Amino acid sequence: MGKSRRNRAKAGQRSDPIAKPVKPPSDPELAAIREKSILPVLRDLQSPEPKSRTAAAGAIANIIQDTKCRKLLLREKIVHILLNETLTDASLESRAAGWEILRVLTAEEESDFCVHLYRVDVLTAIQHACAKITNTLTASNPPFVKITRAEQNFVWSIAESLAAIISALAEAQDEALDAAVRNEQIVRFLFTLITINFTTTPVLNSALSCMITLSEDNQKFTEAILADNAAKCYKQLYTFKNGEDYKAVLACGVLHNVFSVAEWNDQKPGKDDACDAVLVPTLARALERTQLNGGMTNGHSSTSPAETLQLALEILASIGTTLQETLEKGSRGKEEQWEGIADKDVTMNGDGDEQLSDSDSEPAGADEEMDQDEMEADMDMVTGADGHGEELEGIDDLPTLKELIQKAIPQIVKLCRAVGGNDETSNMILNHAITALNNISWTVSCIDFTEKSNAAILRAWTPVAKGIWEQVIAPILSSDTSDAQLATIVTSLAWAVARTLHGEALFGGDEPKKFISLYHASKNLNENQDDPFQSLGVKCIGVLGQLALEAPIALNREIGIFLLTVVKGLPETPPAEAVEALNQLFDIYGDENKEWDKEVFWKDNFLQHLEEATPRVKSAVKAINRAKSAELRTRAEEASLNLARFIQYKQKHRP
Repeated sequence: MGKSRRNRAKAGQRSDPIAKPVKPPSDPELAAIREKSILPVLRDLQSPEPKSRTAAAGAIANIIQDTKCRKLLLREKIVHILLNETLTDASLESRAAGWEILRVLTAEEESDFCVHLYRVDVLTAIQHACAKITNTLTASNPPFVKITRAEQNFVWSIAESLAAIISALAEAQDEALDAAVRNEQIVRFLFTLITINFTTTPVLNSALSCMITLSEDNQKFTEAILADNAAKCYKQLYTFKNGEDYKAVLACGVLHNVFSVAEWNDQKPGKDDACDAVLVPTLARALERTQLNGGMTNGHSSTSPAETLQLALEILASIGTTLQETLEKGSRGKEEQWEGIADKDVTMNGDGDEQLSDSDSEPAGADEEMDQDEMEADMDMVTGADGHGEELEGIDDLPTLKELIQKAIPQIVKLCRAVGGNDETSNMILNHAITALNNISWTVSCIDFTEKSNAAILRAWTPVAKGIWEQVIAPILSSDTSDAQLATIVTSLAWAVARTLHGEALFGGDEPKKFISLYHASKNLNENQDDPFQSLGVKCIGVLGQLALEAPIALNREIGIFLLTVVKGLPETPPAEAVEALNQLFDIYGDENKEWDKEVFWKDNFLQHLEEATPRVKSAVKAINRAKSAELRTRAEEASLNLARFIQYKQKHRP
């Protein structure tokens, strides 16, 4: 039998839960603030007197930055009052204050607050406000420049707040992002701010920042930018990127996202040969002209130098990653897809039937070294990091890589050396700078330099890579930094650089010993890595394995014994570290023609040690929960299989 329907008449008699009195906080201090500062201003905010409402909205906008006041206002349902009363107030000044309050709330509160805002349909209020602002800015009767200066200021205040709120909502939830880019009023509002010639700098920067958020991996918003024939948003962005200020860097951020989504790259450039290569010079100039403790060298900037540097470095880091995707898809003019980035089987010399199946570990497989004569011949052609002429001629068909090597990396290296002190801002910028170098270096390290067609890239890259090692990596290592995050990023960078140089010209200092010490120090860190192969320990092992490929016999022995010790440390050794150590051992001692095969591998009886470690490796593999750690289990199984094959191979090829 169906349920009887509720008496609808009673539904209207229910009290509004929002209207229920809020219990005062138990904390005496908060209770006092509530009585003295919060309740009076909230009463005025809901006053029938327009002047009282306007004054109250302005007062709340001033106190909302204070954490205690903000929490108390949220407790008193300030959002409900704003959405239902303040944002629809007849007073432009009140509405401006209301949007400013919401802007601060979205900036200061956690992302779940933005999710809550979206769920209570704040986008409807945003849509109406965007439409009003757009109409005001584009009206001819009266034109915007003819309204009072006070009204103009309120309009700009609302516009800046709206752009910031839209960005915050989009960052917090994909559903909110999709709703924003589908909303014609919101899109037109942003395009209008970008294309009219009288938008104030703070508002323009806020709009561009919002567009960076909306355009990231977003096909619909990218299509809207490229298809905007009315306001010509794309053309304006392209014009902005040629500037010398923060606006130019922001425009580069939007354009980089557009290029990525549209797949305009070195292999397939877009309008006017548009690809990331056209953005790098602007970003490099921003690094050169921005002083962390000052400002832009060409004058005053309303944006902090740290913001400019951070954004420029973030975009360069993203370009470095995107470039690898370009190289994977393209073949530099070849009909067949380039194999330089794909993992390869490691064939053991002298027996074509016996192969080591490369695990998915990043350094394995891609680290085949060039013929020594070829390397020496190439190095004879290298004149240094500043002589880019001849070295760069061979990579003209990779303009983004050319610009990164020629313009961006030198400025990033200079920034790394210039950033001093142990303050939070300096450390933040240094981390971003090294991350950018890291991304670019890993992309280059994945290029197959055994292909003669890539020799020009190696010639151009080698002096730059040496500079990164000598001017960035070595000084940070020598400082014995206690910053675990910085140590991890620097070690990752060192691994990438070592992959391309294979230890050549990297033995002027005690870096190998530093990495061994850093590995042992990593045991005391609680890294909580989602990917165990991204741990500091794994990266130290990766660097050392690459350094061993061209190390003197004594150092090769030291690194080899270290790697064996890591493997034999199972089960105490984390499985990911043991896997990486095995992969590096396979790479170092897989070629019996190398001097260290006889002098280290056989003289120090490495084969016996590996045979003794085999049961531990198998047990460690079985102990990995496949359901919880599928990739780790797969790569560990591959390493175990390769270990058996490696042992079998070496047994057949005793000296």
